[in-house]
Amino acid sequence: MLFGAHVSCSGGIHRAIDRAESFGCEAVQVFTQSPRTWRTTNHDPANFAAFKERAIEAGIESTVCHALYLVNLASPDDEIYSKSIATLRNTMEIACAIDADGVVFHVGSHLGAGLEAGLERVVPALLQVLELCSERTWLLIENSAGAGGTIGRSVDELAVLVDALDRHPRLGICLDSCHLYVSGYDVTDPTAIDALVTEVDERIGLDRLRALHANDSKAPLGSNRDRHDNVGEGLLGDGLGVFLAHPALQGLPALLEVPGREGRGPDAEQVAKLRKVHARALRRLLVG
Repeated sequence: MLFGAHVSCSGGIHRAIDRAESFGCEAVQVFTQSPRTWRTTNHDPANFAAFKERAIEAGIESTVCHALYLVNLASPDDEIYSKSIATLRNTMEIACAIDADGVVFHVGSHLGAGLEAGLERVVPALLQVLELCSERTWLLIENSAGAGGTIGRSVDELAVLVDALDRHPRLGICLDSCHLYVSGYDVTDPTAIDALVTEVDERIGLDRLRALHANDSKAPLGSNRDRHDNVGEGLLGDGLGVFLAHPALQGLPALLEVPGREGRGPDAEQVAKLRKVHARALRRLLVG
């Protein structure tokens, strides 16, 4: 498993590698623009080359870009819809420029219009973005959490999206442990994880699972509340290792999106804790 974290790009996108290296990461996730505004960042192309060079030097084996949280590809509001497509296209273009393995994104919410109506907006939008993918850089749908018509909260809804896009060869998924848990999947239960992996394989294909988000949860099972917690401090606790140690998930990047000690995001301590949780779970599997 490749352990990593979401890190800041302050000072230039290439600076993310310096931070990831200081945390002891083998994988990294970045925003390609400020997560608080629609305005895209005008990156210096020289920083793309620097990013790739530093990634090799630092031993970063996997890079993922995360799209803006404001994106809602199912929005009935034409302005939000257009901005969402433009922003996601821009993120994909930058991801390809830095040789990222994928762009992770949340589909959004149909806002009560229903899944079928949402898909009528989502599918043509995603086809535009998929045209920009490279052989290396895929588009990765992340399972979502929350109420209010959010799309992608279940494996079934992820499968519906993949099928609606004709199982595009550059379309994959990213599974978030916290989102799964609050959506009713008990990722601390080995039987539940086995069932989840089987469902993903049968409905979507494990070859499309390209990344994991390894987050503890402040909110209880099935609550539909998306609240991440630090490793070992939330309701998953050491049970997060059940998710991380499943044989079918080994070799994937496991990326932290947690508050960190001071609320500034993941840090070296959190990456080290994640490694230990994974190692303990693997030992339990071997003994069992």
